[in-house]
Amino acid sequence: MSRNFMPQLKELSLKVGISIAALCVGGCMIGPDYVRPSSALPQSYREVSQEWKQADPRDFSPRGNWWEIYNDPLLNELMLKVRVNNQNIIVAEAQYRQAIALVDSAQAGLFPSIGLNVGQSKGSAINSNFSSVGVGASWMPDFWGGVRRSVEASKSNAQASAASLEAALLANRSALAQTYFQLRITDVQRQMYDDTVEAYKKSLKISENQFKMGVVSQLDLSEAQTLLQSTEALAIDVGVTRSQLEHALAVLIGESPSVFSLAPEKIEYSSQKNAYESSVGKVLSNLPSVPTGLPAQLLERRPDIANAERLMSAANAKIGLAKAAFFPTPMISASSGYQSSVWPNLISAPNKVWSVGPSAALALFDGGLRIAATDQAVAAYDQSVAAYRQTILNAFQNVEDNLVSTKLLQAEIVKQNQAVISARRASSIALNQYKAGTVNYSIVVTNQVTQLNNERILMSLQNRLITAHINLIAALGGGWGDSNVKSN
Repeated sequence: MSRNFMPQLKELSLKVGISIAALCVGGCMIGPDYVRPSSALPQSYREVSQEWKQADPRDFSPRGNWWEIYNDPLLNELMLKVRVNNQNIIVAEAQYRQAIALVDSAQAGLFPSIGLNVGQSKGSAINSNFSSVGVGASWMPDFWGGVRRSVEASKSNAQASAASLEAALLANRSALAQTYFQLRITDVQRQMYDDTVEAYKKSLKISENQFKMGVVSQLDLSEAQTLLQSTEALAIDVGVTRSQLEHALAVLIGESPSVFSLAPEKIEYSSQKNAYESSVGKVLSNLPSVPTGLPAQLLERRPDIANAERLMSAANAKIGLAKAAFFPTPMISASSGYQSSVWPNLISAPNKVWSVGPSAALALFDGGLRIAATDQAVAAYDQSVAAYRQTILNAFQNVEDNLVSTKLLQAEIVKQNQAVISARRASSIALNQYKAGTVNYSIVVTNQVTQLNNERILMSLQNRLITAHINLIAALGGGWGDSNVKSN
């Protein structure tokens, strides 16, 4: 049966294929062709001299492993887990696969549908029982380009989804790097508090001894105890912060916070350098900087700009899709098969039947439904244009904010480090004078509190600097070429 039926299927497919070719040649596309709108942009960054040209999304261009510039093997290891296990990225990947499937679904509208039918029918009249077998096909020629506009919109949405995936990768990787270095700074803070607590315990011991000898009053002893206890409380609070950062790292790499742990880094104080030696300290002392001659193409690689631009293209295509509804919907249907009142010898020349013919449908009145759909599509496009331009403005702000932050914070850290050194020296002098009995303990407390506050400010600035540096990389789309990276 199948061998006898195949020639009919081939014949029908050939007829339909010829019709498709003829109609597609003469078809047109209703609606505006997409042209990226211009944006009023400055010619250069305010914080760095650089030429600017209109953004051309390059969300598929390679970004490289930008986090490797920090030379931290553990950070590199954690980044690999983000790509594989982070649930937000897995969600974005699934959404991208859905968008690709929708492209295939839209493209299916360009082709005919073919089906096989086998059946029997019975009636009350004499000889009204029939058996039939055949193949049928139907196709709606895309005269007005509605299907092609739908494909165009689906492809643009798929590209926007790909950009969203890149944005998710960039956001989660940036968050991981920031969280990781914040945790490392808390390791330094905890060591600083531990050292400070030990120093305050020694000061308290001195006060206790002098109080027993009647040299100082109860007030001096109480001040020493208060300073020690408040600093111990701050040390506990650092432990809370570190645990929370550790939990955040676990979630970013797709692991349960209950099973993930990151061993504290061993921190040592260098009296020669007047600073704590740590991995984050090494990064900050040799921080890779963005050269002033950054190519404008880096901003073009921002995935959020690519996403906004592709959504704008999809919205433009939907205008044509809405306008195509005002025109007749043509259809060509064809069938070929066999029909007989008896089942034996059903597939034979005398029982062959076929039909082919065009038809068209046009809605004459819909209460303004198509007009409303068109107006909605135009408004949606206008909205996407504004969103695209706002995304570019936000991108400029991100770059400018982080350029100025990285530049000024480095200068601020230099001054703050000098303040810390001076405060340490003042605390040491005050304590020696107290031991000699030339000043009361309130002078010691004042200088020790000043030193502690300056230590805390320094580490806060260091945290802000490394965060701004990572944010700058993200603002530029996720890195730059190795040849353009240099160290201060």
